[in-house]
Amino acid sequence: MTSCTLNETLTKRFLIVIWVVHAALSLLLLGCANPPTQANRSVTLSTDTLGPSAIQGIATHSLDDVGASGFQLLPVASNAYATRIELVAQAQRSLDVQYYLVGNDDVGHGFLRALRDAAMRGVRVRLLVDDLYTTGEDPILSLLNEHPNVEVRLFNPFTAGRSSTLSRFLLELNRVSELDHRMHNKMFVADGAVAILGGRNMADDYFMRRHDGNFVDLDVLAVGSIVKQVETTFDTYWNSAIVYPLSVVVDAAAVPNNPFDAFEELTSNATPAPKDNVPEPMLRYARTVQQLRSGKLELTKANAELFADPVDKGARTGDPSMTTVRDHFQATVGKATHDVTLISPYFIPGKAGVERMKAARSRGVEMTVLTNSLASNDVTLAHLGYSRYREDMARIGVRLYELSPKLTHDRNLLGRFSTSLGKLHGKVALIDKRYLFVGSMNLDDRSEYKNTEVAILIDSPDLCAQINSFLDFDSAYRVVLSPDGNLQWRAWNGDTFDHDPETSVLKRFEIRALRPFVPDSEL
Repeated sequence: MTSCTLNETLTKRFLIVIWVVHAALSLLLLGCANPPTQANRSVTLSTDTLGPSAIQGIATHSLDDVGASGFQLLPVASNAYATRIELVAQAQRSLDVQYYLVGNDDVGHGFLRALRDAAMRGVRVRLLVDDLYTTGEDPILSLLNEHPNVEVRLFNPFTAGRSSTLSRFLLELNRVSELDHRMHNKMFVADGAVAILGGRNMADDYFMRRHDGNFVDLDVLAVGSIVKQVETTFDTYWNSAIVYPLSVVVDAAAVPNNPFDAFEELTSNATPAPKDNVPEPMLRYARTVQQLRSGKLELTKANAELFADPVDKGARTGDPSMTTVRDHFQATVGKATHDVTLISPYFIPGKAGVERMKAARSRGVEMTVLTNSLASNDVTLAHLGYSRYREDMARIGVRLYELSPKLTHDRNLLGRFSTSLGKLHGKVALIDKRYLFVGSMNLDDRSEYKNTEVAILIDSPDLCAQINSFLDFDSAYRVVLSPDGNLQWRAWNGDTFDHDPETSVLKRFEIRALRPFVPDSEL
């Protein structure tokens, strides 16, 4: 499967619900799989590999303030990927890697090969991947797992029918509710000293490597005391009961006698990243690799706090004692006194969210939202949920922007899209031009109730100003109410539309037809 079909397709999840309804009568005829036992399960910790390393030296030299934290924004996709690869290349002790999706594509293969190379140098590699999109990847992950310095674990794995997404669900209908609980976190830590958090998965379209469409996204590089919080969170997930060693889930008999050669062959199609001509305003964000090689990173010092969902969040829905990333987010936004900018690819505020925005507006808080348009949204059903509340938000004075694939491509300020079109994937909030909230969390019901998420809250007017300097609202349509009270889309060049721009009549009809039938809770 390509990474395009592997992306966060909530459409697929909705189809899964439909499959369950139609297949329920077959349940008695199908075997009901259960999770395997985990005898002799090992517990490992980030502290097991503590010690001096070159990366730790870079972090110390760059920050020069014990107990503080420092940050660098990674908005340029090519630099964000190259920075990960450089950190893997320089690692001497440990690599702790946690992703929702590692693509079966150039980026995914290149990243896994880099991890393999680090392991061959003696670096301990712990790779934790959610199991929803690993269909077809068992051979590659199993071969990597054969290396003595590598362990791969899967979050909430499917234990039957692993050859296809459909067979996975059909053979585990007795666990379908449990399997709807996914790990959406994205974290990367090198030598316990430098971390990267944000919205990007490890696949082609998160790093401007596809020809049809690529994501606009944001990561944050972090050093200092905040990294300990990241490592503690990783350890909690890594050692949790819902996470299984790959070897427990995948039949080891399928691994060939020469696993290292077989891994080399399966990943040999990975190609180097093409040369990226970074736009002039973004050049300052494209030099991280050179800084790492020089021994000093350019950082913004700030106080910060990491928030992570409980690993068992999916099993505790409705538990009043549970505190989630969304709770921390809403508490922070609720304290805003001047302005809030919300950036989310899948934005479904619900009635409660609209009421919170209305309350903020009544306090004089300016609310700005940037999300995907129908044309740029890779998940049509997510746009369906958002469209229910679009008019209400416009009426209460929310400044509403929808990313345009064409304008993003033509302006080329958010990335060099070549022949592809632009799609939004970043998850960012700016509060009072002082607080930056960034991580893996979408502003929808799935992120709130079903997926686990991680995010970082940084108290930094400087970082907020940097993001505002490259936020390109001219790559989006402003959605307003026309004089006759209907929605209207306005482009920076004066073009005006009375329907979702860059879409077909059929696409717009599909949204209107399905809107009454799909609940927000499935989006």
